Amino acid sequence: MTTLKVATQNSSDSVADRPGMQPKRVSVTAIYLSMTSGSDSECEVDDALARAQKQLTDLKAKISVQSKRNFLLERDVRYLDSRIGLLIQNKIASEEQAEVTNRLEQLEVKDGIFPNHRKLDTYGHLFFLLQTEPRYLAALCRILSMSEIDAFLQTVLFTIYGNQYEQREEHLLLTMFQSVLSSQFEAAKEFSSLLRANTPVSRLLTTYTRRGPGQAYLKLVLSDQINCLVQHTDLDLEIDPSKVYEQVYAKALSEANGVQANLSLARSVSAEAAAENELVLQIIRPRVSKLLELANNLFDAIVSSIDAVPYGIRWLCKQIRSLTRRKYPGIDEATVGTLIGAFFFLRYVNPAIVTPHSYMLVDSLPADCPRRTLTLLAKMLQSLANKPLYAKEPYMVSLAEFVDHNKTRINTFLSELCDVPDFYEYLELDHYVALSKKRVSLPITINELYTMHGLVEKYKDVLIFVPNGPLAIILKELGPPHEVLPRSENYLIELPMYSRFETQIEHPNSLLDITKTDFMYMETKALLIQLFRSLDMSGFTRPIDPYKIAEHASASSDPNVVKKGVRAIALLKEIEAQRPAACKCNPLTEEIDEELAQLWSIKDKIVEEQKSLESVYQSIKDHNEYLRGQLDAYKSYLSNVRSQSAPKRSNVNERVGLVAVEDRRVPQRTQFIGPYRYSQQSLQKEGVVVVCNVPENRLPNLYFYVSSPSPGTFIVSLHYKGRSRGLLELNLKLDDLLEMMRNEVEVLDLEYVVVNVPRMLEFLQRQFTRRKW
Repeated sequence: MTTLKVATQNSSDSVADRPGMQPKRVSVTAIYLSMTSGSDSECEVDDALARAQKQLTDLKAKISVQSKRNFLLERDVRYLDSRIGLLIQNKIASEEQAEVTNRLEQLEVKDGIFPNHRKLDTYGHLFFLLQTEPRYLAALCRILSMSEIDAFLQTVLFTIYGNQYEQREEHLLLTMFQSVLSSQFEAAKEFSSLLRANTPVSRLLTTYTRRGPGQAYLKLVLSDQINCLVQHTDLDLEIDPSKVYEQVYAKALSEANGVQANLSLARSVSAEAAAENELVLQIIRPRVSKLLELANNLFDAIVSSIDAVPYGIRWLCKQIRSLTRRKYPGIDEATVGTLIGAFFFLRYVNPAIVTPHSYMLVDSLPADCPRRTLTLLAKMLQSLANKPLYAKEPYMVSLAEFVDHNKTRINTFLSELCDVPDFYEYLELDHYVALSKKRVSLPITINELYTMHGLVEKYKDVLIFVPNGPLAIILKELGPPHEVLPRSENYLIELPMYSRFETQIEHPNSLLDITKTDFMYMETKALLIQLFRSLDMSGFTRPIDPYKIAEHASASSDPNVVKKGVRAIALLKEIEAQRPAACKCNPLTEEIDEELAQLWSIKDKIVEEQKSLESVYQSIKDHNEYLRGQLDAYKSYLSNVRSQSAPKRSNVNERVGLVAVEDRRVPQRTQFIGPYRYSQQSLQKEGVVVVCNVPENRLPNLYFYVSSPSPGTFIVSLHYKGRSRGLLELNLKLDDLLEMMRNEVEVLDLEYVVVNVPRMLEFLQRQFTRRKW
């Protein structure tokens, strides 16, 4: 029972500290109830606490879904950033409007069904195996290329383990992290390279911090201070002497009415001369004091909120400390702290300080002055957590006081970050609860199924640890991976997950390591607490009499409640029979009474957490709108650039657009340039064709058709004289050619001919920017 599970776990922390109590019984009460009661029990408890917990659970689910949407949007923004950079660099106008539209449509995936039920079941086996055996995903993460990592992270962090507040999924995900980090540390050759290089592992760590719990912490700790700072748009705290000197010179030139001859200052000086200029120093001194004040306030907020740091992030810090000590025995704690700081500050906190608008901490992009101030504050924190930046930026030495003053505090803070318990015992219990559920399903898109299947199949030689093991059997049944579907067919489906390969546990005692008497005691208490909360017990006084609860339930008009009440009476009698005759006290009564008191005491905490998460959810939604606006702006920019650089299309013939020159047509009206015919010899002379695999005696009969159905898009088809069908057809976009050049792809092999990519780019630009209708 989900609601009671959350409550009893909280209550167990308090009860366990009391002398004479048995924390094991309290902590696993809800776990037993989850295993025995079935899904129908969840709707029976409808008290104020249950309603508050349900609202909180629903809100957490919304945050998980919205976080995934933002991840996809941010990926699209990064994609268009690179495209625009290529266009600006090469001064070529092109538009990816269809690509942008499709990417936006991907975020609004409609519900659908998977056409093949038998294959869907097999996919359910695969994803259950991947989720419950994190070693497979860990192995994949270690060997994926940077071009494959985004799709992988999307499926792992936001789908397979997409319920970001569910304890079992979180623990399984952290188990995967442990394997990935262990491998990273084993492979590292230099201490300085650990956790700093831009690798799939570092991308995994960074993306993990962008999930709901991580965002909630950043908003709690940083939002107020950053918002206060960005409101002072004219507060200039620049301390780089060279830049300050430029400010001094600009002000003096303005006062001299722009006459250089009236100035005593040189137009430019060296960095050393600027650092010695008295006017510059007079400006820098108060700015340094203000920066020190802001940085200390920010660091105070971070240190005082250590209890609010999400468990997963603290556990990762703990693993980094443990792995560092194993890798480098005898290493001092301060050096270990630099690695913890590299993760916590470099990968988590500082990016939010430098770009608060991307982390939903402010409503819009900060002005230039506060943005520079935030960058300096992040540098100060990084110097404190890692090593000083004085060698790279000498002007930062003026802020050394901040590092010296807080050196002891940062070491203590980084050490305390690691002070969290391990979860392996809880994971074992949660895993049994998951196995005992009648149905576990996963919301996932069809393309996520196909993409993950493709990655597993591609790297199966590394992933199949045991020949003829579960993964090998599943992959054989699935067959070759399916190609990714068009976005219009990429439905969201419910994937039922279960395994044919698990070992059945005959009795929970073997997993929980408890006696039969303890298990009976747990069942009794769980049933009585559930009945008390689901029935009208307002007339009962404390301490609660267990028999009265059971008798009241057995007289209910609800058959399910009656069944539970009768079961509770039978259990109470069996417990009573086993109790020594000399024992007058009833520990069950006392424990039920205390646990109920604890349940009601946490309601206010749940409501408080809900209010906090509502703010986080609203921020995530606002950031979603911001990202959509950014994509629309990019789309508009690309469209404008294209329209300005494309040839004037006067006399445009509106007709049915040709996708293939001779044999295939698209039933939609387009504006079409071409097709234009070029001989193979002419393109070879231009350097576009570098190799031709057609016999020399047939070359005179070989020719190309090149057309442009829309600006920036070209269709190149190869034909042989006398044949109605073309030998090959290629759909090219200028951006694709640009990206090939950036990736140093010089040639494109088209089977019959090999094309030089840079020359093809030059040829298309030259031919089609001069064409006019």
